[in-house]
Amino acid sequence: MSSDIASRVTRKVDVRNKKKLDGVGQFWLVFRYFALTILFVIAALPIYIMVINSVKGITGVTQSAAFIPPTSLDFSAWGPTWEILREPMLRTLFFVVQSSVISAVIGAINGFVFAKWRFRGSTFVFTTFLFGMFIPYQAIMIPLTKFNQWAGIGNTIYVLVFAHVIYGIPICTLIFRNYYAAIPNELIEAARVDGAGMVRIFRTIFLPLSIPGFVVVLIWQFTSAWNDFLFAIFLTGGSPKLSVATTALNFITGSGNQVYYGNNMTASLIVSIPTLLVYLFLGRYFLRGLLSGSLKG
Repeated sequence: MSSDIASRVTRKVDVRNKKKLDGVGQFWLVFRYFALTILFVIAALPIYIMVINSVKGITGVTQSAAFIPPTSLDFSAWGPTWEILREPMLRTLFFVVQSSVISAVIGAINGFVFAKWRFRGSTFVFTTFLFGMFIPYQAIMIPLTKFNQWAGIGNTIYVLVFAHVIYGIPICTLIFRNYYAAIPNELIEAARVDGAGMVRIFRTIFLPLSIPGFVVVLIWQFTSAWNDFLFAIFLTGGSPKLSVATTALNFITGSGNQVYYGNNMTASLIVSIPTLLVYLFLGRYFLRGLLSGSLKG
């Protein structure tokens, strides 16, 4: 049932087969398109500003002409900006991929246990997992720093891997638990008749069916970790040797009282490209994955 709803939402509709609307229906249709247009403009405006100002050169951007397209393309700001961002972005990709994969795997195991392997107190334990989603980052900064120093990872990029794995487990567990709850229990009963245990059932039945769920949590975790600034600036101490994409933007400034907006806009655009590409090419699968686990049936 949930997969049918997902396919209906994401499939292309042939508008030629639709019946003509009356006056009220046409009004609401125009209103919906107008509202969507306004929302699109609001969402696309920052990208538009970054794109047009990134091709005006290093000193060609002014506040008064920030919304005006360039008369000629000048990519002189891209070279020096990329030299500053290259290592931080590679370092960001390194820890983002690790934290996303680890939290997704742990979330899948937890979700399977809470959805299909009920035990005494499982509801309480699951609620405790969900409680971790609502703990603000600021509340655990000092304990997390103390633990990282004790574990010997305080001056490495693995402090960010550990932090995002811990904060990613609750949401990954919730998504997988809802996704697995929609899978019929008859599959487990048939596997048990053949002598399969819980580990084999998870490995041979549930994992092959988990691709939509993994797409959702990987996109979610990738975006969350890539755009994080608070953990990145606090746990690394602002060190240039451990700078990631978001904190490296602090090093792209002007000299004295001069601010080079061309470099700033170019840097912001470069840092935003990975997440933009992820949602551009995988956004449809993200929506289908969410809807496939939204209902049980």
